Amino acid sequence: MNGIPPAIESILARLCGGVITEKDYVGYFMNEYGEELIFAQRRDDKTARLWHSDAGWEMFRVGDHSIRVDEAMDGVITVDGLIISRQEATWLSSCLAASRHLRQK
Repeated sequence: MNGIPPAIESILARLCGGVITEKDYVGYFMNEYGEELIFAQRRDDKTARLWHSDAGWEMFRVGDHSIRVDEAMDGVITVDGLIISRQEATWLSSCLAASRHLRQK
């Protein structure tokens, strides 16, 4: 063992089963139920990737206008059909804002 801890990107990639490298801006969130969310934005990709443990680690593509408040479902917050909590939406919004410069060309 070389004494160097593994990079957070490789740990998160193993957790969600996605491809995440040191070239990605990454975010991690655990909600009050222990459900985990992972965000990854690669430079010059038009959208970021979002994984949610409660959705079986399915990958969702997200961008600056992905977070929606659904009037038909009485204010439920969704991202590409995935229902998320207000806290998750706040975290995701922060990740999208922090990585916006990577999506611009």
